[in-house]
Amino acid sequence: MSSLIRRRTFLKTGLAAGAAVGFGVRAHAAHTPLNPVWGKHKAVITFPPKEETFTELKAAGFNGVEVNLWHPKEGMTTLDEAAKVRELAAKMDMRVHTVLRGWAEFNSPDPDKVKTDKEFTIHTLQAAQAYGADAILLVGGRLDGDKFAMPEPDKWKVKFDPKNGHLLQVADGDNSAYKDYMQAHDHAYDSFIRHISDLIPVAEETGVVVGVENVWNNLFIGPDHFGHMIDAFKSPWVRAYFDCGNQVKYRIPPEQWIRTLGKRIVKLHIKDYKLDVPKEQEWPSLREGSVNWPNVAKALIEIGYDGWFTIEGPCGEGRAECSRRLDLILAGM
Repeated sequence: MSSLIRRRTFLKTGLAAGAAVGFGVRAHAAHTPLNPVWGKHKAVITFPPKEETFTELKAAGFNGVEVNLWHPKEGMTTLDEAAKVRELAAKMDMRVHTVLRGWAEFNSPDPDKVKTDKEFTIHTLQAAQAYGADAILLVGGRLDGDKFAMPEPDKWKVKFDPKNGHLLQVADGDNSAYKDYMQAHDHAYDSFIRHISDLIPVAEETGVVVGVENVWNNLFIGPDHFGHMIDAFKSPWVRAYFDCGNQVKYRIPPEQWIRTLGKRIVKLHIKDYKLDVPKEQEWPSLREGSVNWPNVAKALIEIGYDGWFTIEGPCGEGRAECSRRLDLILAGM
């Protein structure tokens, strides 16, 4: 997301946002997914679900949920509560496939903040195990875009040192104006490696992958650099949670990210983005933006992706319409 507030807005409005105005939307029909597994892996983001939540989603054609524990409405979920939701989901042939941990501040200069966020992430891994989920979504930190000079979205040209992941340049030509940003970025990179590495034993113990998301945090602008960071952990327990809409503004299409990241991708967020419009219009309903969804589906087939597709953000009016638009994407349309 472009800001903490923007992401909160998406998580609150979720499926209710947006209008079904019909851009790129076809008449109702049966759509066969390009990979038969995909049709069984449709999800949305919810707060810890109740029976009526599962009932509504199942009726609309969804198979599971990603539970938001970043800003829980009724306090942090206990492991017993999570286990009860797992039992309920199983009874209804549904699943909690991921837990959304959200933003941490592992690059904070405040050691107490880092400690608190790490403890929260450990609890999230344990809660995910209790839910029956196999991954969490984690954003390790962010850089405040108002504090640093950075290239315009279409001017980024990132080069990095493959030995340590540190930036060598962020744009063509003289990079002196970006010195402070590059130093802050390198500190964030080192902090992510150090603190997320500490989570690997817990991830292995719980059987829950740490899925690091490519979010709007002014870090890891290109897929090569993001992939290099994932590889630096040298562990199958740290992988990429890829969001199809988050990097479109940098003019690197999601299908390029998908092909570069390949098997590093553990889960997907399905969200659209519209280029060259006012900020209040840049997050349109699903299939009404600049993402080329047939190209995305083709790239996912090429890498053999067989994981979950979770809608985040505006997707049409009502659960059934959101499900239908996702069906079109899964069918390569």
